[in-house]
Formats: sequence, structure tokens, C-alpha cells
Amino acid sequence: MLTNMTNMRKEIDEIPEAVARLLDGSAAELAAAGRALREKDPAFLITIARGSSDHAATFIKYAVELTAGRPVASLGPSLASIYGAELKLDGGAAIAISQSGKSPDIVAMAEAATRAGAVTIALTNTLPSPIASASAYAININAGPELAVAATKSFVNSIVAGLALLSEWVGDEALKTAIRDLPGHFEKAVKLDWSDLANELGDAESLYMLGRGPALAIASEAALKFKETSNMHAEAYSAAEVLHGPVALVEKRFPVVTFAARDAAEASAIEIADSLAAKGALAFATSDKVKDARRLPFVATGHPITDALTLILPFYGFVEAWSRAKGFNPDAPVALKKVTETL
Repeated sequence: MLTNMTNMRKEIDEIPEAVARLLDGSAAELAAAGRALREKDPAFLITIARGSSDHAATFIKYAVELTAGRPVASLGPSLASIYGAELKLDGGAAIAISQSGKSPDIVAMAEAATRAGAVTIALTNTLPSPIASASAYAININAGPELAVAATKSFVNSIVAGLALLSEWVGDEALKTAIRDLPGHFEKAVKLDWSDLANELGDAESLYMLGRGPALAIASEAALKFKETSNMHAEAYSAAEVLHGPVALVEKRFPVVTFAARDAAEASAIEIADSLAAKGALAFATSDKVKDARRLPFVATGHPITDALTLILPFYGFVEAWSRAKGFNPDAPVALKKVTETL
């Protein structure tokens, strides 16, 4: 077991500061890109990303659809990089997300979106970079150096940058206030203890991560982190979709974690978590409304769009400790590297 603090743990603890740095240091770029979206008034948006960045894009997708009323679709980067497809995007906008800013497929898709007439906006932790050059607007997510292979700061900062961009675009003052309050909420969330989950998992080999709306993006990111840091099989599903087949695998003490935010989906997500607990599952959920499932501590933000984002911080802390307890090094997972460049 590692005895020194890992880079992953340090970077988790840096998230509140990193978010504050983003909101201060990239304010002008966010305002400019928001103005461009107001002027364009896009009928739709596409997102371009992979891995944790794609989970950030899923969060942004729900936020845009719920707040701006525009449909958002995730496009496979291979449409441009492998298939050379010509898309008609002149009525829309594109958000490309890449921590490194240089994966060839992400860059190729951003270039194709720009050629196709979309207003293309890059969210990246690296400036200058190819993704910035391929986009009309580039926003530095200001996460700072991220040394651990598993992304933490860059995931959270990508989402916050997307939310800040959205708030500038639609002029949502309540959302702007909620975003400004995030560093304070994150300071509390990063200190939460999910050791009850660790104590119960034991020798489990598989588990489900559930969510709805923005919380589905958090569930997806959590499932990836189990795989990356702990070689543990974890799958993410919509709390509704899990009932359409995957529930057949849920038997006695099968672990299920439901990421529930204080939003319109909370009641239905918790109803499903409780039903799985009654079925014998080892069910946990981030809600005070649970009856049969076990409660995991959380920090409520008071806003339905930002609330789900705080849930990833205590999970990050949990999975980093879980990885070390299982004898892994979360900073350097086997067969993975920090920057993955794909076509």
C-alpha cells in the first residue's frame, strides 16, 4: 500500500481552488464565447469528447437542454477522423472538450465542425493546443497540472466551464450565482466520508452506478474511475434504464450506488434505489429520502443544475482510498497513460 499522499488525492483536494481559478482567470473568454452563442442562437449543439471529458459533455448536455432548451448530441469523433463524413452544422454550435487539447480524433472533429458552419468552442487545460487552433473560441479550464492518470480536477473544471458558458449565453443570473458558490460547496464536499461504502463492498467484483439527468454523467464518471484505479468492473446506467434488462443481474448484496441530486429526478431515482435494496441489493444513495437504501453523505447546492456535480468529490476521495486499500496505485493504473491519442 502507498504510504505517501498520492497525486490523485492532492488533485482532489485542489478542486475548490482550481474551480475558483477558472472562474476568475477565464471570465473574459467565457463571456466572449457566451456572446457568440447569443448572436448565433444555435438550434442545436453537438459535443466532441472521449473518456472523462465525454462524461463532462454529458453533464453539459443535460444542463443546456434543461436551461436553454436546445437539443444536444454527442458525435463520435471518428465521423471526421476515420470516415471523413461531411456534416451540415451551420445552424448549430459545437463544444469540444479535451484536457490535453491534442488527441487527433477530437481535433479532426472540431475542425470538421468549424468547416461545417458550427460555432466551435474548445474547453481545454492546454493552451496553446491543436484543439484551440481548430476552434473559434478556446477557454482555458485552468485546472492546473494534473499528474495522476485518472482525471479529477480537469473533469470538474470542464463541467464548471461549460456551466459558466451556458449562464453567459442565456443570461441566467440564478445559475451564475450557483456557479460562484461552487468553490465553497466543494470545500465541504471534499471532506465527506464514504467509508461506509468501502466497508460494505468487501470482495465485490462488479457493481452498478445509477443516475438521472446531470447525475447520470456523475454515475458514468464514477464507473470509469472504478475501472481505472481499481481494476473493478463497474457499469453506469440511467436509474430508469437499469430496469430494462440490467436489473436481472442484481442479486443479494450486489452493490448499487445511486447518485441522486436535489432535482426533479430525485424521487424516481430513490424509488428505484429503494426497490433494489428491497430486492436484496447492497444499495446506497445520495439522498435523505431513502427508506431501504443506505444514505451516503452529500452537500446540497440549492440549485438543480449544480447539485449533482458536488457528488463526484466524495466519490473521488472514496475511490482513491479504495484503490490504495486494494493494493493499486491510483496515480499509475496498469496499461493506461495520461494522454491518450486516438484516431
